[in-house]
Amino acid sequence: MTDRGVDLSALPKEVRDQLAELDLELSEGDITQKGYEKKRTKLLAPYIIQNDFQPPAPSSSSQAPPPSSSSRYRERRSRRTHRRGGTRDDRYRSDVHSEAVQAALAKHKEEKMALPMPTKRRSTYVQSPIETRTPPDSSSGSEDETSVRRQSSVIAPPPPVNSNKQSPDCWISRSAQGSSTSSSASSTLSHGEAKPHRTAAVTDMLAHTASENSAPPPDVTTVAPPTRGPRVDLPSNAVVQGMSRGQSRSSMMETADGVPVSSRVSTKIQQLLNTLKRPKRPPLSEFFTDDSEEIVQVPQPDPNTPKPEGRQIIPVKGEPLGVVSNWPPALQAALARWGATQGKSPALTALDITGKPLYTLTYGKLWSRSVKLAYTLLNKLGNKNEQILKPGDRVALVYPNSDPGMFWVAFYGCLLAEVIPVPIEVPLSRKDAGISQVGFLLGSCGVSLALTSEICLKGLPKTPTGEILQFKGWPRLKWVITDSKYLTKPGKDWQPHIPTANTDPAYIEYKASKDGTVVGVAMSKVAMLTHCQALTQACNYCEGETLVNVLDFKKEMGLWHGVLTAVMNRIHTISVPYAVMKACPLSWVQRVHIHKARVALVKCRDLHWAMMAHRDQRDVSLASLRMLIVADGANPWSVSSCDAFLSLFQSHGLKPEVVCPCAASPEAMTVAIRRPGVLGAPLPARAILSMSGLSHGVIRVNTEDKNSALTVQDVGHVMPGALMCIVKPDGPPQLCKTDEIGEIIINSRAGGMMYYGLPGLTKNTFEVIPVNANGVPIGEIPFVRSGLLGFVGPGSLIFVVGKIEGLLMVSGRRHNADDLVATALAVEPVKTVYRGRIAVFSVSVFYDERVVIVAEQRPDASEEDSFQWMSRVLQAIDSIHQVGLYCLALVPANTLPKTPLGGIHISDTKQFFLEGTLHPCNILMCPHTCVTNLPKPRQKQPVGVGPASVMVGNLVAGKRIAQAAGRDLGMIEDQDLVRKHQYLTEALQWRAQTDPEHVLFVLLNSKGVAVGTATCIQLHKRAEKIAAALTEKGSINTGENVVLLFPPSIDLIAAFYGCLYAGCVPVNVRPPHPQNLAATLPTVRMIIDVSKAACILTTQNLMRTLRSKEAAASVNIKTWPTIIDTDDLPRRRPPQIYRPPTAEMIAYLDFSVSTTGMLTGVKISHAAVSALCRSIKLQCELYSSRQIAICLDPYCGLGFVLWCLASVYSGHQSILIPPFELESCLSLWLSTLSQYRVRDTFCSYSVMELCTKGLGTQTELLKSRGLDCCVRLCFRPVLSAPGLTLQSACRCVTQQAPTSYTVYVMDETQTSVISVLQGTTGPDPCTVYVDMKSLRHDRVRLVERGAPQSLPLMESGKILPGVRVIIVNPETRGPLGDSHLGEIWVHSPHNASGYYTIYGEESLQANHFNTKLSFGDPQTLWARTGYLGFVKRTELLDASGDRHDALFVVGSLDETLELRGLRYHPIDIETSVSRAHRSIAESAVFTWTNLLVVVSELCGSEQDALDLVPLITNVVLEEHHLIVGVVVIVDPGVIPINSRGEKQRMHLRDSFLADQLDPIYVAYNM
Repeated sequence: MTDRGVDLSALPKEVRDQLAELDLELSEGDITQKGYEKKRTKLLAPYIIQNDFQPPAPSSSSQAPPPSSSSRYRERRSRRTHRRGGTRDDRYRSDVHSEAVQAALAKHKEEKMALPMPTKRRSTYVQSPIETRTPPDSSSGSEDETSVRRQSSVIAPPPPVNSNKQSPDCWISRSAQGSSTSSSASSTLSHGEAKPHRTAAVTDMLAHTASENSAPPPDVTTVAPPTRGPRVDLPSNAVVQGMSRGQSRSSMMETADGVPVSSRVSTKIQQLLNTLKRPKRPPLSEFFTDDSEEIVQVPQPDPNTPKPEGRQIIPVKGEPLGVVSNWPPALQAALARWGATQGKSPALTALDITGKPLYTLTYGKLWSRSVKLAYTLLNKLGNKNEQILKPGDRVALVYPNSDPGMFWVAFYGCLLAEVIPVPIEVPLSRKDAGISQVGFLLGSCGVSLALTSEICLKGLPKTPTGEILQFKGWPRLKWVITDSKYLTKPGKDWQPHIPTANTDPAYIEYKASKDGTVVGVAMSKVAMLTHCQALTQACNYCEGETLVNVLDFKKEMGLWHGVLTAVMNRIHTISVPYAVMKACPLSWVQRVHIHKARVALVKCRDLHWAMMAHRDQRDVSLASLRMLIVADGANPWSVSSCDAFLSLFQSHGLKPEVVCPCAASPEAMTVAIRRPGVLGAPLPARAILSMSGLSHGVIRVNTEDKNSALTVQDVGHVMPGALMCIVKPDGPPQLCKTDEIGEIIINSRAGGMMYYGLPGLTKNTFEVIPVNANGVPIGEIPFVRSGLLGFVGPGSLIFVVGKIEGLLMVSGRRHNADDLVATALAVEPVKTVYRGRIAVFSVSVFYDERVVIVAEQRPDASEEDSFQWMSRVLQAIDSIHQVGLYCLALVPANTLPKTPLGGIHISDTKQFFLEGTLHPCNILMCPHTCVTNLPKPRQKQPVGVGPASVMVGNLVAGKRIAQAAGRDLGMIEDQDLVRKHQYLTEALQWRAQTDPEHVLFVLLNSKGVAVGTATCIQLHKRAEKIAAALTEKGSINTGENVVLLFPPSIDLIAAFYGCLYAGCVPVNVRPPHPQNLAATLPTVRMIIDVSKAACILTTQNLMRTLRSKEAAASVNIKTWPTIIDTDDLPRRRPPQIYRPPTAEMIAYLDFSVSTTGMLTGVKISHAAVSALCRSIKLQCELYSSRQIAICLDPYCGLGFVLWCLASVYSGHQSILIPPFELESCLSLWLSTLSQYRVRDTFCSYSVMELCTKGLGTQTELLKSRGLDCCVRLCFRPVLSAPGLTLQSACRCVTQQAPTSYTVYVMDETQTSVISVLQGTTGPDPCTVYVDMKSLRHDRVRLVERGAPQSLPLMESGKILPGVRVIIVNPETRGPLGDSHLGEIWVHSPHNASGYYTIYGEESLQANHFNTKLSFGDPQTLWARTGYLGFVKRTELLDASGDRHDALFVVGSLDETLELRGLRYHPIDIETSVSRAHRSIAESAVFTWTNLLVVVSELCGSEQDALDLVPLITNVVLEEHHLIVGVVVIVDPGVIPINSRGEKQRMHLRDSFLADQLDPIYVAYNM
């Protein structure tokens, strides 16, 4: 048993009771044997460990000694670190925030410094090597389970038990094992984590009653663990106490491979277990494993990478916090004191928009108004009996930046009422940057009441009824106006309660994180008070001083100095709002001069603005300043701003020692501040650091290139009473070495206490316990993460080099967004971009982060200037930071989303970039330089054919040759017709005699009205007239070619039979487009010339067009052959109707333009025509009483066969719908099906697409009009249409035609007019999903639907009777095995006879029409289709009872692109591109000098054009691992499409090279 010698009697009573309850559950069949074992093992695990292991030697650091009274401290410590690992893991799984996913994946990065670590997307369960989880899909012990066990041991090898070194792998396995949901992580009682197991005195618990406050044992009867936050299956101290991996595994799995005979499991559960033993499908994880290791090119680590060499850092202590006798017990007490004793003393001066004082609030007024507000909040908001606000409730403070007085009163009023203020920005509209995230903050803080001023409330956006707008994501708020006239004065006996400062929250400060989420940092009352004391001591504040504050008074430094510490020390604050700074940048300097201010609180931006406006004021003096606090003094560009400001204003009395940069963060509050200097004391030194070293996280003094150096200034010493460490920013909080950059963490009473309402996040930030190199905690005190990156310099000075939020991890190296901004600014930005309007962020593309820079361009900057600036920025960043930029975009001025105080909202900018709504005016993509992890190009092996080829054909491996055949085309039916009338002309004559009035054709116009019909006799007589005209007017000899130039009409059909009656060879040609003669007429002329036509049959209108002046501009109209107008024919009959001497003679020529732009004519014999018509008749069960609807172009291929030939052969009625009529009436095709009750219809993919796009929203309307179809839908897809679009088109059409639809598919090629066609019998076409990566290597690998990189392919229909298909290797010409990708070859009686060429190239004929296999069956003659595909034998049965062989077409061989040694199909790339943005209507790709060119048609506004460039580049890189060389954005309709709806990519390429596209934008991603 799993208890292995545990003395059950020695266990605590609580555990014994739980074991008894488990036994009861098992005996009653409520739990499986496996679940029982698992729960039991979990209960006993701690005691097994204690008994099995001896206490380790004292030197071992990773094992904790058994808990005794002396070592309990250490055990609790080890548990705490272990649990912290778990909550870290929780944090990444949190639904609320995805901010730390990068950090979770970055845990491995310490081991592999220079590797671009691929993101592993595996099933959540298999990802972490955890003993206690069972894999999905294995409800009982099965082979899968053991395979997952093996897998987990491969993922993370078990660490040695007492290893001192802690690898990241070990950390991950620990953190995953100790992980729990955020609720259980924060709960101290969860599974007894917080208390030692053996000393816990728990109330007696009987087997049938559970104590309320103890957590019940977790239910592990459900096998698959929950998706969110995995449970703790082992007590979290198990690993720390020394339980080795092997033991826990064996203890868990001892009975997992089968249920013992003696088990007491109920028979039903046992049956269930047996059924689930062998899952039919592999577990999900196998389908969704993203094999990025195979894809990504992993660069080798550079041996010259600098590594930290110093000793481990020692925590730095600030000076002790002085004890002052008259410190107030709480901040409110200080306000009460000044309000009573110094009531006339000024507290705050507010400025108007011009920078002049608007009002001054005295301490007496501040106190009295705050008391009134506190009284009103607590007593006057609701009815008399109900109290709306209670102490501890959260209240939003919504005040504009220009009204500090109202804010102060509201803030202190809340403190006095003991409610918690949450200051936020004033919402201006629904579209404010990050507005919904502020709603998330209010929701997580449980805010339901908002305080605001009357003026502010009037300015809030309102609904038409006058109510305040409900902002996106915001909770419902009650708004309260705090102006004095609305407040109630309290009675004389009412006084606010001012308790001594304690650990309850005092206020909540909002903070926006890197990904845009807004969280609330709660400050306790004691931290607020202590922070004010520490700032007073550090800054040497004196009572009655004057302070000028330019910062936002609602948060951070502006709040801490200008609102809180100011009141503590009775300081007079002059608040300079942002709006005043915009209007008068020098206003703060003037205020210092006028009020002789001692302290000024500014940002670098304010220094810069003051310098710009300096010329306006020459007589200002800054001599009174003893401290100029620079709030963002930690930024890399702050050094130059401070130096420049000092040099400019030194002549105005500014002393060098007064400049005091500081570092702060919302969580840790003030981290460090430079103390005000003494006159004449030496100025602090600067650190000049190597950028290269910084990117590897180490400090190296720059000795090489002065360009790649970063100069940083210190931010002074640690705050009084604080303790500071530097820890590694990712992974466990391990102390850094002295020459290593890390995150600054602070332990101080003056720091934030938590993220309000987010316990999981709080634990990871506010309760960090640093560990040494061995992973052993250095103490018990928790630290707070500041989010600042830095190091400790000489003399314990603190240097900050960046923020975690601005950290960009590119290829394993760290780059700071602020550094990149500073470099970009250094490239003469003034002419081109605005200085403060640059955003730098990274986007994840192809398994790595890519750097993107977005800046606002000045309106007067020219295109040339912009591009010059962009290219210089690229070079500068490349040489200084050694990182390639992925994209550099310039947007018009004032279009980037702003934060309330004018900065750029980075996360919204990034979101706009990724969504394609940024609308840049200039863009430069450089994927070639920065994407270095592309897979190596494939080297193709030479293919030779030898005697072993048959063996290589996988026949030995049991694979059958990939071939399929239709049923036999014997003399099955209508034998008389077949024997007597082997020519169509005879069939028509026979029908005219036997059934003259039978209607063969009905032609519809756009209104659905029949504008022409043809019975058998009418068609026969009309054909006779045309034959007579040809012999008389045209003097045509037998066998000569005649061009038919007709719109889709019955005239075309009559002209075709007229030619056959006269013994001529008809050549059907699409007529020129009258509005576009220049483009379409030359093709007509070319076909006429190539076919050597002796005559042209056409209509009167077209005859005029051919001889018009417009036509003369494109072709030589004087050399047309004889033109006969069929509208006016003499009533004559030919002397005789021609009968060909042999069926092998040519019946007609089929000319078409291929997708590669080649014009080819194919000879079709009479025998082929008869065989083809017979095959279609058999497959589709066509006979005289049938009606079919045809919506195809009648000029070549299948469209021509169905339009002109099939009806005459089979006798069915054809309803002809010219496809161009659909443009004026989209529902024409569907309404025809409904009106005529047609059951069979043939249409092209483009027709279906037109209907789905145009009618997709009108389904209900069509139904209401009575549209009702019952159709076996037969359509011919364009071969390049992707399977998925085809399916969605079918689905859409099915929705629009309400009754029943079956979707049938057909394919045609040039060599064989039609090879496959889904008939009325046989299985429905199936869809498979193939792996795109395998297709690129010419392999077929079938995957499940939804698997990554999968491509849906729809079966191409059932092979026609008499047709054989085989899959052949196009290079060796040998047959391939089942499910192998190769060229499709066809053998059928209706194959074409050959190409119709002027010179009759025999080799081409033999190569395409009469090819033989190199081995296998070398006798049969095959026609090559030029299409790649594969045959797959399915489980379905066909009509004869055999297993059905499905043929799948992948794409055209001629069209494939050879890039990086792989074969790509253009349609796959185009499908990805079309999905990239809603404004992409159509796209086409081709190659140009080894570069991939993507041409996209823009259907939106032209301002979207540049948005498409990065999105197209991203999607092609992500899905196809190719870098796009050129992106061309063009107008709709530019991509040429042939008559069959196929893109003419080669024509497009020629137009691009000839610069004839007139593009909207061309981006060269060079």
